[in-house]
Amino acid sequence: MRASRITLLLMLVTALAGCGEDPKPPASTHNAMPKDPALAQIYANSCQLCHANPAANAPLTGDRKAWEPRIQQGADTLLDHAINGYNGMPPMGQCVECSEEQFLQLIGFMADQPLPQ
Repeated sequence: MRASRITLLLMLVTALAGCGEDPKPPASTHNAMPKDPALAQIYANSCQLCHANPAANAPLTGDRKAWEPRIQQGADTLLDHAINGYNGMPPMGQCVECSEEQFLQLIGFMADQPLPQ
């Protein structure tokens, strides 16, 4: 009887071990690409190296929770950070030929949410 209680307790502890952990974005979001071929090319050449690599400490593509505080800063601030650089983000995000509109589209794609104006 006691052994079955201990076994039951161990099963319960094991089942609850994952509770409370922050959910991680699905791995497939790290491989996501914009539907527009031109944006997909820019993303692959300029954004993906950092925004699909957890070791880079950049907000990961599709990780809405990581992007939310950035999105709340507004499109003008995000655009300024993309163009002028911010923390580890290099100026122009390694895309010297990108337009402001392309930057905004790429940010919206990576954040997986619309940008407030």
